[in-house]
Amino acid sequence: MADLARGANSEAGTVRQNVIWRGLFVNVGLAMGQLSAGFIGHSAAVVADGFHTLSDLLSDALVLLAARLGARAADEDHPYGHARIETAGTVGLSLVLMGTGVGIALHAADALSTPAHLVQPRLLALVMALAAIGIKEGLFRYMRNAGTRLRSELLHANAWHYRTDVFSSMVVAVGVAGSMLGVADLDSVAAIGVAILIVRMGATLGWQAMRELVDTGLEAETLARIRGVIMATDGVKTLHSLRTRRAAGLAFIDVHLQVDGNISVSEGHQISETVRAALMRHIGNIADVLVHVDSEDDEHAATNARLPLRAEVLRRLERYFAAIEAAKDIESVVLHYRSGKVLVELRLPLALVPSPAAAHHLQQRFAEAVRQDPQIAAVKVCYDGRDPELDAP
Repeated sequence: MADLARGANSEAGTVRQNVIWRGLFVNVGLAMGQLSAGFIGHSAAVVADGFHTLSDLLSDALVLLAARLGARAADEDHPYGHARIETAGTVGLSLVLMGTGVGIALHAADALSTPAHLVQPRLLALVMALAAIGIKEGLFRYMRNAGTRLRSELLHANAWHYRTDVFSSMVVAVGVAGSMLGVADLDSVAAIGVAILIVRMGATLGWQAMRELVDTGLEAETLARIRGVIMATDGVKTLHSLRTRRAAGLAFIDVHLQVDGNISVSEGHQISETVRAALMRHIGNIADVLVHVDSEDDEHAATNARLPLRAEVLRRLERYFAAIEAAKDIESVVLHYRSGKVLVELRLPLALVPSPAAAHHLQQRFAEAVRQDPQIAAVKVCYDGRDPELDAP
């Protein structure tokens, strides 16, 4: 299941790269058009916007690199995959956005203080500024829809970068039109307002990416849905220690399930795999689920951490049962770790006990033999999978 998720993630990464390449080629053409129209149309604002578009190519290259690296499959050094590279790329892009906003604000402030720097543009410059608005808005909508479809925060971040370019081109258009109509300061005032929006967008995207990098969990609504799916699974008594985190829009889930302590290991595993499959099926965009099966509520019950494992328990039992002749016929020993002690279940041939009374006597002998061990709670004797005391009249 995890391999399928990683395969789907790799395919989505290829699609992300194709989307970014298309945006990059459009930006190259637009920048060339802006620079040409700016020089021919005697508009410093359009020329500046052209260089601004060229600077976007750097951010596009950053996004493309992050998307390509983030789409790599898991390896020995990165067992959870490379999706966090995309998140880091989003942080870098948010810094570019905030830097762009500050740059626009400084440029606008300089224009307000030195109106003599403004030039009288031609109609070609205004046409190019208006065309840039339409092209960049189209890029924004294309990139945003692709980000939503692919659940890519990186594409969303790049889309909003294009939207800031729309604002900057609007400022240019207003500035060019204002200069042509004699209102020289109009573009600088609008530019400061746009710069504030740009910085705010960059800060928001950066904050969201940083929350992901520090393993902020999923939203309360999603956690409630996860709990509902788990508790609807047959065999689950309760759950605790539910932990979640994100990586480039993908969710990772860790959870502890409490099941009946008397079931087999294989049944507990089957319950955990059923829970895992149900979460992958019903909760969208999950990369992996890790399920820990508990036989009791270990949040509140006594800890079993200090209890001995099977080899040590068997050594003790061999010593305790040395004087019991029937001990040599023990077919199997099942250990139950509950409430900080070990419950021992012995299985013997039914032929050893001719009557329920004999079975009861043998049970008492085994129980008495372990009474002095503070880590063994009790011994229960069963015969051929049955408890003879249940068959007593």
